[in-house]
Amino acid sequence: MAQAAQKPVFTAADYLAWEPAQRDRHEFLDSEVFAMAGAEDRHVTVTMNLAFALRQHLGGSPCRTYMSDMRLHVAAANSYFYPDVLVTCSALDLASAMVKTEPKLIAEVLSPSTAAYDRGLKFSHYRRLASLEEYVLIDLDTRSTDCFRKRDDGLWVLHPFARGEQVGLASVALELSAAQLFAEVPET
Repeated sequence: MAQAAQKPVFTAADYLAWEPAQRDRHEFLDSEVFAMAGAEDRHVTVTMNLAFALRQHLGGSPCRTYMSDMRLHVAAANSYFYPDVLVTCSALDLASAMVKTEPKLIAEVLSPSTAAYDRGLKFSHYRRLASLEEYVLIDLDTRSTDCFRKRDDGLWVLHPFARGEQVGLASVALELSAAQLFAEVPET
């Protein structure tokens, strides 16, 4: 009787050594590596709009805003991700040039191929970050935004913002108009 081929084990150290030499970015989820697809114009524009607004708002503070090329390590999940936008105010993160570990805010711009993953499994991993206060999901098609905020008791509460509504990012005390968030993004 034939035996199933065993899948090779890819450790976090293997991933960290291998990934910088790759042409495309890859996320690492507990020994599995997944290629990241390229993003469309609307996705990139909204990501940039959010990151720019956060950077301007947080200028002069100890907090820093990073876009999708910054790697995030979720040690409790033995995983590495590339969030669309993250904000960290951690001195430990400021000292690390390549990997962040203590984000205060993470934002993902949803695409049809990643929406379920971003809302489900990825969010379950992100919730394991003690520092995370707010998780933002921006839907390009409906132009709505879901902000999940962690309460003092550790429970996550949804704060939805409908099309055209101003988005409140409590973790960084920023109010962002829909016009700012979706600037230069054509209606579909």
